Amino acid sequence: MKVLIVGGGVAGLAAARGLTAAGHDVEVYEGAPELRTEGGSVTLWPSSAGILRELGVDLDGAGCRLETLETWSVRGRRLGKIDMNVVERRFGGLHALHIARRELVERLAEDVPVNYGHRIQAVDPDRAEITFTDGNTARGDLLIGADGRNSVVRRALWGESPAKLNGWVTWQAFTTLPTEFIDTGRSVMISNGRALGSMAPAGHGKALWWFDLRAKPGSPLWVDAPNAMDLLRQRFGHWPEPFPTVLAQAQTAQCFPHYGHRVPAVWGRGPTTLVGDAAHTMSPAMAMGSGQALEDAWTLSRSADDPRAYERARTKIVRRVAKMAGREIPSRQGPLMGLLPDSFSTKSSISWLRSASGYLQEEAWLQRLPEAEPKKLPA
Repeated sequence: MKVLIVGGGVAGLAAARGLTAAGHDVEVYEGAPELRTEGGSVTLWPSSAGILRELGVDLDGAGCRLETLETWSVRGRRLGKIDMNVVERRFGGLHALHIARRELVERLAEDVPVNYGHRIQAVDPDRAEITFTDGNTARGDLLIGADGRNSVVRRALWGESPAKLNGWVTWQAFTTLPTEFIDTGRSVMISNGRALGSMAPAGHGKALWWFDLRAKPGSPLWVDAPNAMDLLRQRFGHWPEPFPTVLAQAQTAQCFPHYGHRVPAVWGRGPTTLVGDAAHTMSPAMAMGSGQALEDAWTLSRSADDPRAYERARTKIVRRVAKMAGREIPSRQGPLMGLLPDSFSTKSSISWLRSASGYLQEEAWLQRLPEAEPKKLPA
């Protein structure tokens, strides 16, 4: 089957790898002139590690393996911890990884031919046909829109984007300052119930710090705020180390507004479907965006002949994930984070990660792991 993929980001590259391995003839078209490596970092949960392994992506030396997810109070007292070593053992040795987006897409792009600089002028979903701005066309047996929140493929299917701002933004930047979170496997999260600050190692001597907070267009900490760093220092400079130090040293940071929408039951029409943000734009609050894109690619590569079946399978899971992310729970929970025992938080994390993954719900994945021993998964 000839497959056309519009978009060369995480979702598009992963779909290309999976569908090529399944024996399909795949062509990837990307509007940018080269690989898009912008952005901060992403968290890849155990399901993503398993999927990437099946897609043939080499993760040796990539990012930083996460061992503990710590929560602190704004006074610096440790409130709780999720032990990712326990999570890793429960999922047959599949580990969680925090990795720069640049490194992830570079590894996904290895051995994947991409046609760069191909901007789309029109899409015919019923014919799986795309027309480029230079007048040339391409037609396949299956057309996949992997071109993000502003997808031209989705626009041809649904009309304008259903994604709306939810009133939150993330300000973030990398740091190479020596701290206890550089390449240690530890991450920290602090919430006062109105905002969240976090830091996680990204490997190679750097970490990403970020703040999630309420902001709307025109407010002082909206995108491109000219004095953003001063405002962030005023608001979070008294929080526990390492935040005062990294804020004092940081020159700039990027701002990303949070978008979300209700995930529809049907994503495509005829021989056309969607993957990743084109289908289900969601808030980054639960660190699920890239992982759900990988789940899309893995599922579609096994059912490319029936796009509606793929959509039904994914909707059951990703609708719940997007809804949870849209609640911005980590930023809102504040002192409540300290009310649960660490063992309970770890077990809850295991249950949540399995419920958010079709890959982990299919117990056959255990047999696909090298030298994996059968393990009983939580209900």
